[in-house]
Amino acid sequence: MIGRLTGEVAHIAEDHVLLDVGGVGYVVYCSSRTLGALPPAGEGARLYTEMLVREDLMQLFGFPSIAEREWHRLLTTVQGVGAKVSLGILGTLGTDGISRAISLSDATTVRRAPGVGPKLATRIVNELKNKAPAMMVSAGSEVNSTMQKTHTQITGGDASGSDAPVNDPAAGADALSALMNLGYDSAEAAEAVARAASNLPDADAGALIKAALKALAPAG
Repeated sequence: MIGRLTGEVAHIAEDHVLLDVGGVGYVVYCSSRTLGALPPAGEGARLYTEMLVREDLMQLFGFPSIAEREWHRLLTTVQGVGAKVSLGILGTLGTDGISRAISLSDATTVRRAPGVGPKLATRIVNELKNKAPAMMVSAGSEVNSTMQKTHTQITGGDASGSDAPVNDPAAGADALSALMNLGYDSAEAAEAVARAASNLPDADAGALIKAALKALAPAG
């Protein structure tokens, strides 16, 4: 299984990129959003990948983040959503857009994606609405982890020589559950917890809840 490719962009086509990795050219199918964000030919790029293997077919699909790859995997669990439709959804809405649409049961927004009709949009929302908040928290944790790694690379770590701890995923899940039990909408609760996790990398569930509640409090 190929999980990530890092190489030089050799060519960008309408639905895929040819990525040169150590002299081997990989054809990686991507959403229009991902292709549009890639650097020009001759420059380096990194994509997280998902491989589709069938008796008569082998394809690689590329994503700019682990969160988007996980959304692709989740979307393709819905009957009627193949890789092409999933890429169309992610290309049209992005991870934030699809997270918000599903959390809010907004099938109309999901229908904006190519190849998604009313019945399929409703099925996507109904089957995934309970999974979207956890995906949003996971995405926030990924951003937090990436920021921490970047900080470590720049500073060489803190004065003690060790990296600052990153949120326990269970703490984020507990915080999200608590906010939803308090009556907050799943989408806004997930966004608040993800923001709190990004700002407080060593926080436990209690600290995340307090920070998220502060962010959700009405202004004034």
